[in-house]
This record gives sequence, structure tokens and C-alpha cells, in this order.
Amino acid sequence: MTTTLIIAGVLITAAITGALIIRKLILICQPNEALVISGTRRRRGNRVLGYRVIAGGRTLRIPLIEKVDRLDLSNLTIDIHLRGAYSRGGIPLNVEGVANVKIASDETVMANAIERFLGQPRSVIVGVAKEVLEGNLRGVLATLTPEEVNNDRVKFAAHLLQEAEGDLKRIGLSLDTLKIQNVGDDRGYLDSIGRKQSADVVMSSRIAEADNLAISKEREATNYEEKEMAKMDAWLQTQRADIERRCVEADAREKALVAEAQSTVEANLAKATAELEVQKARVDQVKLRLMADRVRPAEAARDRRLAEARAEVAPIVRNGEATAHALLEMGSAWKAAGPDASRVFVAQHLEQLIGSLVDRVADRPVTKLTLVDPALATGGSTLATQAKVAGELIEHTMDMDLSALGSAFGTKQPAS
Repeated sequence: MTTTLIIAGVLITAAITGALIIRKLILICQPNEALVISGTRRRRGNRVLGYRVIAGGRTLRIPLIEKVDRLDLSNLTIDIHLRGAYSRGGIPLNVEGVANVKIASDETVMANAIERFLGQPRSVIVGVAKEVLEGNLRGVLATLTPEEVNNDRVKFAAHLLQEAEGDLKRIGLSLDTLKIQNVGDDRGYLDSIGRKQSADVVMSSRIAEADNLAISKEREATNYEEKEMAKMDAWLQTQRADIERRCVEADAREKALVAEAQSTVEANLAKATAELEVQKARVDQVKLRLMADRVRPAEAARDRRLAEARAEVAPIVRNGEATAHALLEMGSAWKAAGPDASRVFVAQHLEQLIGSLVDRVADRPVTKLTLVDPALATGGSTLATQAKVAGELIEHTMDMDLSALGSAFGTKQPAS
């Protein structure tokens, strides 16, 4: 019984001792810290490190060989108070701000923090980070004017964050946030800027008020113009409608007048056509009446006169034909008688010819006078000479060529 209790006690003691030993060997890392286990070597890239880092979780350490250090990853709040930092233009400024810094959780950047801050208190880390931030703040202020720093603090903080982030990573820190709380100066420059800006704001407000008043007046004038234009458009529409109505009425009136004129013209044309037919009938009637009253009697008178003329001319024609026949016979006789036939003929009819000549020219004026020798008139010449004188008298009184007439009678052949 006693032996059993001793064995049980030994086992319990061994179990407790084993548990304590295992508890010492098992390392548990909190989320806001990192375990740096040094004592063994390992290679990372081209570097040989004498430690290994556990960020969160658990691990085992080799007793008596490895040493464990805890690195706090919680946030570090740094108050920045910078006085007399010169901005661009040589104006000293006072800047107050707050930054949140921590050891970087990235293993590469954390290596820089392990090498610099392992085993150091947090105040040392805060002091180093504060000096780095103030140096970066002075560098950023030197590139900005007081107006830019005061007017756009977000931009100023962004520049400072960008400038300080690289330097902090080199020492194994990361900058979470950086806020500029206050910017001032000891010379009243920013106050002057504020007063100037206030004056600018007042001026801008007055200008805006004047612009708004002008815009309202302009809108009022525009509304009045639009209203008047609407009235004018309505009046024009009314006038246009009235003109269109008048045009329609005028077209209708014109069509009515044209239709009336056409009907009148058609009526007159029909009347004229009928009158023309009547006149044509009347013309035919007049023609028939003229034919009956004038033409037919005239034609009858013409036929009668023509018959009378033919009756009157018939004896003359017969006498002419007989005379022509006698002359032909006479010409035949003259031709048979020879050269003296014409002289004999004249001598035979000399007395009759001279009587006829004297009777015909008794009442006519004398245009030509022929002197005859008295010896020839008393018979002191031959018959041929007297006949020659008589022929000359006949030719001049009757304007006849007796020799040509005799030659015609003498040369013409007798009719068969």
C-alpha cells in the first residue's frame, strides 16, 4: 500500500514537472507582439540570421540553446510640437500634430527594428520616431508656403507622411496616421492672411451678391422679353390667321367671280354662237335673195345683152369677112395687074377718097399742111403724079401707110 502511494506520488510529481517543462518549452505569441528567438542560425536569401521571428501563434524553443525576447507591436502615439520651423519664404511656423507609429509587422522591415530596438524600452522608440518625424516635418515645411500649410493641411500631412515613411521603414517602424492639429506663428503672418482672406471673403460675398442681383435683373429682363415676345408671337399668330382667313375668303370670292365671269362668257358665247347661226342663216337668206333679186336678173340681162351684141356683131363679122374676101380678090387682081395696079386703084377711087378725107377732118385742127403745085392741081401733071399727091394726102390725114397696105394686099395669097 505504501509502495503504491509512493509510486503514485512520483508519477504525479513527474507529470507536474513534465507539464512545467513543456510549458517552459512551448512559446505562445500574442497578436500584438512578436517573439524573437535567438541562438540558432538560419539562412534567409543571401543573409545568415542568428534568430527567428514568430509573429502570432506558438512554437517550441530549444532549452539552454535558444533565448526568447518579446517585441511589442502595439501602437505608439507621438505628440509633435515643432516651433520656429521655417517655411518657404522664410516665415517661421509653429506646428502641432499627432502621429501613430508602431514596429512594422513585415518581417523584412521588422528585422531593422529588431537590430535597433530589441530589449529597448518603448520610450526610446518614441524618442527616435519623434526626432525622425520632426526632421521630416521641417523638410516638408521648407517646401511649402504658409498659405499652403494653413489652407490645405490634408495635403501637408500627405506630403509629410510620404516623406517620413521611407525614413521610418529604415529603422523598422511604420507610420499609420499623421494629423496636423495646429499651425501658427509668432509674427502674426497667418492672422494677416486670415484677415486678408476674411476681406476676400467679404469682397467675394459682395461681388457674389452684386452678381446675383445682376443675374436676377438679367433674368427679370429676360422674362419680360420672353413675355413680350410671347405677346408678339400671339399677335403675329392672330394676324397670320386673319390674313389666312382673308386669303381664303379672297380665293373663294375670286373663284366665285371667275365662275360667274365664266358663266357669263359661256352664256355670251352660246348666245353669240346662236346669233352666228342665225346670221349664217340670214346670210344664206340674203344670198338667196340677192341671187333671186340681183344675180339672176343680172345674169339674164348679161345673157340678153350678150345675145344682142352677138346679133349686132354678126353683120359686121359677115361684112368683114366679105370685105376680107373682096380685098383678097383685089389683091389677086393687083398681083396679076403688076406694079401699076395700086396706082390704077387709087386713081379710080381718088375722088371718093378725097371726099371722105375732107369730111372726116373738116372739124379738126390742122396739124400739118402740104403744099401742092397749082400746076399739078389744074392737070398740068400726069395721072401718076396726081395719084402720088393724093396718096400723100391720105397718109397724112388718115395716118395710114398706103404703100405698106398695098404691099400686104399684093403679097397675101388668095384664100382657098
